Amino acid sequence: MELSKSYNYKIQVKTGDKKGAGTDANVRIIFHGKDGYKSEPKTLDEFFRNDFEAGNIDSFIVSLEQNFDKIDAIELWQDGTGLFAAWYVDWIEVTIEETGDIFIFPVFRWIKENYHYRIRHLDTCLPKNDPYHKQREMELEEKREMYKLVVKVQGAPIQVKEIPSDEQFSFEYKWNIAKRKMQMIATSKLHMLLNGANWESLFDLTNVYSDAFGIPEGVNKWSNDIYFGSQRISSMNHSLIKLCTAMPQKMNITEDELKPFLEGWSIPQVIQANRLFIIDLEVIKDIPVRSPELILTCPIALFFLNGKKQLVPIAIQLFQEKREDNPVFIPTDPPHTWLMAKMWYNLGDASYHQSLTHLAFTHLLMEGVCVVSHRQLSQSHPIFKLLAPHFLYLIAINSRGLDLLVAPNGWVDKTMTIGITGMFSLIARGIKIWKMDTHGTLPEDLKRRGLLNTNILPGYHFRDDALLLYQAIKNYVSKYVKLYYDKPEKIFDDWEIMSWGNELTKAREKGGCGILGVPNNGKFETVEDLTITLTSIIYTCSVGHASTNFPQYDEYAFPPNYPACLKGTPPKDKSPLTEHDILIALPDKPTTLDIMTVTKILSDRGTNSIGDFEVQYIFDPPAKKIVNEFREELKDISKTIKERNKKREPPYIWLDPDFVPNSISI
Repeated sequence: MELSKSYNYKIQVKTGDKKGAGTDANVRIIFHGKDGYKSEPKTLDEFFRNDFEAGNIDSFIVSLEQNFDKIDAIELWQDGTGLFAAWYVDWIEVTIEETGDIFIFPVFRWIKENYHYRIRHLDTCLPKNDPYHKQREMELEEKREMYKLVVKVQGAPIQVKEIPSDEQFSFEYKWNIAKRKMQMIATSKLHMLLNGANWESLFDLTNVYSDAFGIPEGVNKWSNDIYFGSQRISSMNHSLIKLCTAMPQKMNITEDELKPFLEGWSIPQVIQANRLFIIDLEVIKDIPVRSPELILTCPIALFFLNGKKQLVPIAIQLFQEKREDNPVFIPTDPPHTWLMAKMWYNLGDASYHQSLTHLAFTHLLMEGVCVVSHRQLSQSHPIFKLLAPHFLYLIAINSRGLDLLVAPNGWVDKTMTIGITGMFSLIARGIKIWKMDTHGTLPEDLKRRGLLNTNILPGYHFRDDALLLYQAIKNYVSKYVKLYYDKPEKIFDDWEIMSWGNELTKAREKGGCGILGVPNNGKFETVEDLTITLTSIIYTCSVGHASTNFPQYDEYAFPPNYPACLKGTPPKDKSPLTEHDILIALPDKPTTLDIMTVTKILSDRGTNSIGDFEVQYIFDPPAKKIVNEFREELKDISKTIKERNKKREPPYIWLDPDFVPNSISI
C-alpha cells in the first residue's frame, strides 16, 4: 500500500441505548486491511466532551500515516479505567475523508475490559466463513451463560432463567404498568369506582366510559348478534372458527329447531353452500377455577352466514354433554336469556383467548425462541440479524407482565374466573397441540379450518388482511435466506443454524424449547424449511401478536361484551331473565376499573411499525435492498387495507402495517 504523510479518517461510534451502556474507560482502535496490513493504535477521545454516553453518536477524526483504500476489520478495546467502564456499542462507521468511502462495523456487543474485539466490515457471515471463530465461540459461550432455559411453571413453555441485563428496559416509558394504572385512575375521575359495589343498571355502567379512556367498541354493540358474530372473525380471538361440514352429535338440537334461522335453507343445503360454521371450546373442559363458587363454561356454538353476508350465532350450548340442564340456546329465546347465553359463551372464549391465543401462543412460545436464538446464533449470523428486531423488549415485557398480571393475587387472579392456576393448566394443554407448521403457519391453519378460500366466509377481515402480511413476510424471508444459503450444502455446513434447530425442537424435559411442528424437526435441509420456520416466528411476533393484543380494550373494558369472569350460575333452562340477572353476574365496580385500566394499557402501541426497525442490524447492501423491498410491499399493503376499511363497518384497523409493531413489546 502507498504510504503518505497523513490521511484522515472520520470515525463515528454509536453507543447502545441500554442501562449502563456508556463508558468512562479509554477506548482504542486499530484498522486492519488486506494481507495483514494494520494501523497503529489510536485513542478515541475528544477533549472537554463526555464521550460514549448511552444512546449517543460520537465523532472523531483520526490521522494516520497509512493509506487504507479498504478497511477489512477494526480491532477495538477499552482499558477498564474510570467509575463506569462497561461499554455497549451498536456500530462504528469509518469514512476515508480523501475518497469518501464508508465502512460499517456492526458491533452490538458489550466491549469487556482489555479484550481486543475484531469486527469485520458489515459483520455478516455464516460460521464457516468467520476468520475470528475463537471470538465468535467465546461470545456464544457467554450468551449461553446469560440466557439459560428453564421451565418456570410446570407444563408451560420454556423461558429464560433470569432476565439478562441486556434485556431490561433502558427507560420506564409506558411499560411500568402499575405506575401507569394509578396515574390513569387519578386523572380519569374513576377513582370513585374503587370503593363501589355492584352496578345499579346497565345505564349506570355505560355512563362510566364517557369521560374515561374512550368508549370501547362493545359498549353500544354488545347485545347485537351481528357484532357477536364479528367477534369470531374480526376481533382478537379470530382463529377458532371452522367450516362446519356435519352437525355435531354432541349438540342437543334438531334441524327443525334451527330451520327458522337459516333463511329457508335446510341444514344439508347450508353445509353444502359453505354457510355453516362452528366453534368448539372442548379444550377448556374441566379447567380449574380460582374459587369454588365460580363456574367456567366450555361451549360449542354454530354460526350462519346470512344473505347479507353477515355471520350470526344460531345455537349456543354452554357445556359439552347433552343434558336436560344444558340446553342449546337460540336467538328466539327470551331476550335476556339469549344475552346471558352469549355472555357465558364469551366467558369461555375469553379464557381461551387470554391463556392461549395471547399469552401462550405469542408471548411465551416466542420467548423460548428468542432465548434459543441468543444461545445458538452469533450476532454475526445473518439469521440472528433477521430475527433480532422482532425480539425487542419481548423478554422484558414478559418478565414485567408475568410479575404483575399473572402472579398470585395479581390481575388474572382478580379479574378472570380461571385465575392463574386455571390459566397455566390451559396453557399446558394448549402447547401440546400447537404446531409451528400448522397453527403457526397461517395458510396451513386456515386450510385446517376449511377457510383458506377467501370466497368462504366473506367478512373474515382478520384472514383477508393477515394473508397479505404473511405473504409479504414470507417473500422477505425467502429472498433473505436465499441470499446466504444459495447452495443446500451451506445449510448442512452451518453448525449454528443446526444447533438452533436442535434446541428449538428438543423436549423441554431435556432442556430444549420443545416447539412442535418445526419443519423436518429442526434438521433443516432446504431453504423452504428455514423460510417456513423464520416466517412463522416473525409473523407471530408482529402480526400474530398485534391481532390478538390491541383490540383488548374495545372488547374487555365493557364487561357484558366480553366477560372474563361472571358470578352465579349459567342458565340451565330457557326461563326469562332480566337486566337484574345480568347485573348481578357482572364484576363489581373496582374489578371493572381494574379491567378497564389494564386492558387500556395493554392496547396501547408504543414501538415502531413493522419493517421500521428500532435497531438496524442489517448493513450488508444486498440484504438492505431486500429490507427496502419489504418496506415497499408493506406500504402497498397498508394502502390496500385502508381502501378495504372504507367499505367495512366497522373498519378492521388492527393489521394495517402502519399499526402492527415489529415485536411483542407490550
